Amino acid sequence: MVAKVNSGKNIRGILNYNENKVKAGLATCIHENLFGQPVENLSFTTKLKGFENLINLNRRVTTNAVHISLNFHASESLDHQTLSDIASTYMDKIGFGNQPYLVYQHVDVAHPHIHIVTTNVQRNGKRIDLYNIGRNQSEKARKEIEEDFKLVKASGRMQTMTDKQTTAPNKTVYGKAETKRSISNAVKFVVRTYKYTSLPELNAVLSQYNVMADRGSEHSQMRAKNGLLYRLLDKDGNKVGVPIKASSIYGQPTLRFLEKQFKLNAALRTPHKDRMKTCIDAAFTGKKTLTRAAFEYALRQQRMRVLFRKNEDGRIYGVTFVDNQMRVVFNGSDLGKAYSAKALMDRLTNLDESSFRGESVNPPTPEGHASTGLEQLVTDLIQAQPTDATSPDAALKKRKKKRRAKRQSR
Repeated sequence: MVAKVNSGKNIRGILNYNENKVKAGLATCIHENLFGQPVENLSFTTKLKGFENLINLNRRVTTNAVHISLNFHASESLDHQTLSDIASTYMDKIGFGNQPYLVYQHVDVAHPHIHIVTTNVQRNGKRIDLYNIGRNQSEKARKEIEEDFKLVKASGRMQTMTDKQTTAPNKTVYGKAETKRSISNAVKFVVRTYKYTSLPELNAVLSQYNVMADRGSEHSQMRAKNGLLYRLLDKDGNKVGVPIKASSIYGQPTLRFLEKQFKLNAALRTPHKDRMKTCIDAAFTGKKTLTRAAFEYALRQQRMRVLFRKNEDGRIYGVTFVDNQMRVVFNGSDLGKAYSAKALMDRLTNLDESSFRGESVNPPTPEGHASTGLEQLVTDLIQAQPTDATSPDAALKKRKKKRRAKRQSR
């Protein structure tokens, strides 16, 4: 079992997220605690008021919403009662047994998982301290529950659980699916599982799903305010449909959030650089030159995609490689001079001919590679999400703010 604790300031937003899943047939509210009536009798208003009644007891507590996910191995078949029992046991062990909470079973990905919504404001108006709750109370509870309920263990390098973002979405075709849901599914998957260090690199991956992140034109108001939209693309790469604001997607993959990911991913992708260089070298084995189509085909056998970037005049000025197996992105120049666009153009012929025809981008889990499970979970633990005040990254920011405030008060 893998547990993740997020905290935030908007209980309505967290509740809405889960209730919208229920409306879409992707979740079920299976358990309640201290609401006084069965879950099937609880309206949205009743659920919200149950939390707000406590939150209003102490307005000074701004971080007052808690959203927990408990994720289980794909091989485990757990009924509603077992999931409810696990949720109750977990909440007792982390000190939330006397808090009102709701448990939702989500069925939108391959592995079983539940979401728990609650507040950390108690009936006496005091708050439950959330600092390091994920590292301390939650981790201890997780290990004990694995033993008590005979669950697949998640600790150590034997971790094999499929993370909730592992199952890749299908390629989006405009007009065949609801726009916002299609964009959201692709963005959430790519943002959380791929290692990219710039917006163009992110778009190199998103384009495989006919989606792009758009900052707007150079002198637009949106760019001036660091805004970000996500849009659908047609088969020719043209923007189609209604754009979706980054802030409206769950997890809020805004430009500010992505910039933090860029720094983190720069380190996380490094171990995969040698594989990419080896695959590129192998494509040229025994050949001084190669057609572009043959080069793309050779890389595609290794689950890689190459994109040649062109300027307005149609001249190639850069190259980007996407490894869909290890889920990393590199510009050619980042790999070394021999892999830059200029060096490759000297070795490739028929540059206007491309073999890429939108092949499947749902990569199988590489044997012996844990990046889709353990590596992602490690990333989750060390980075702060927009509503996450429990990670080391968030704690570091908090200490910096305190030091800054202390200096200013002198």
